[in-house]
Amino acid sequence: MRLDIIVPVIMCCALLWWFGRSMSWTRLAAVTAVTLAVIVVVLWFERGFN
Repeated sequence: MRLDIIVPVIMCCALLWWFGRSMSWTRLAAVTAVTLAVIVVVLWFERGFN
């Protein structure tokens, strides 16, 4: 895996942990799912729809 992929994912996980301390589990799961979907879409566009 490349560093330009790993670093944003780790930073996103850290932010989710920080903000997730005050969220309910269902809201945290929804935010996590949306965030992962955005990361996948960005990588998909960046790679050229392959």
